[in-house]
Amino acid sequence: MAHVVLSFDDNRLASALFGQFDEHLALLEQRLGVDARARGNKVELRGEASACEQARRSMDYLYERLQRGHEVQPSDVEGAIRMAIAQDDQLVLPTLEKKGRMSLAQISTRKKTIHARTPTQDQYMRAMERSELVFGVGPAGTGKTYLAVAHAAMLLERGQVDRIVLSRPAVEAGERLGFLPGDMKEKVDPYLRPLYDALYDMIPAEKVERALAAGAIEIAPLAFMRGRTLANAAVILDEAQNTTSMQMKMFLTRLGENARMVVTGDPSQVDLPPGQTSGLVEALRVLDGVKSIVTVRFEAKDVVRHPLVAAIVEAYESDATHQRAPFSRGGPA
Repeated sequence: MAHVVLSFDDNRLASALFGQFDEHLALLEQRLGVDARARGNKVELRGEASACEQARRSMDYLYERLQRGHEVQPSDVEGAIRMAIAQDDQLVLPTLEKKGRMSLAQISTRKKTIHARTPTQDQYMRAMERSELVFGVGPAGTGKTYLAVAHAAMLLERGQVDRIVLSRPAVEAGERLGFLPGDMKEKVDPYLRPLYDALYDMIPAEKVERALAAGAIEIAPLAFMRGRTLANAAVILDEAQNTTSMQMKMFLTRLGENARMVVTGDPSQVDLPPGQTSGLVEALRVLDGVKSIVTVRFEAKDVVRHPLVAAIVEAYESDATHQRAPFSRGGPA
């Protein structure tokens, strides 16, 4: 058992670090199995040495965030704990040496700064920074689309690209487009709404409206991409599991000079007609090993929504694995 005492200079920030009614310390106790007691601007940690060290790194990181003027929410505490655990998992040999401070990838726009909350998010954000074409695949709730839109908004603000192009295939997922009221734009807008929501979260509403009117931000169904070359742009294809093979090839070949492209999707949620191959699944197979293309795969443990969402995703993945498993020899035919 280890006993660690942490002291934080600023009482106001220490209070924010501990959380209302010490809820952030309660999260540390629950996730790491330590005992965390706040005493003024200090916190006492008792537990396994490795768990206390993970708690220390988590709190040091969160305190630095507060010092930079950012808020700390329970979800940020969860993210810091995940990253501290992952940092230990990456070590090959046990060591008594004090681990360095955590350095997490971040995306900063004028409206907000987003920090990685899981090791896979960290990998994804770094991949978008250095690669021209990135595939982000995995279950819902892992931040694939949100982080891609945030990265595109950052590139536009920095002047590294001239425009943002966001696209989705308008595939019917159990509902019929023809029965929706309005013209074609009004029919497909509900399919594009998650992209709008992410944009408004990154950029002030009035600037989004001006950029949409000026063409600096374009949100369009995938069918409108044919025949175009997208240069000096940040291009995102969302829900790519619902593209056909031809649509995916068409989209990928739109990549122009000084462009960045991110393709996101969940291969387990294909809404194409039975028997039709998903363009995303095929592209991941065909392009595997191609230099300068990075594929980041998210899992249920990367879900950053309500904890119950991760449990739901894991249950469905487990059931799918069971359904795919061949019958054992001598079992039912």
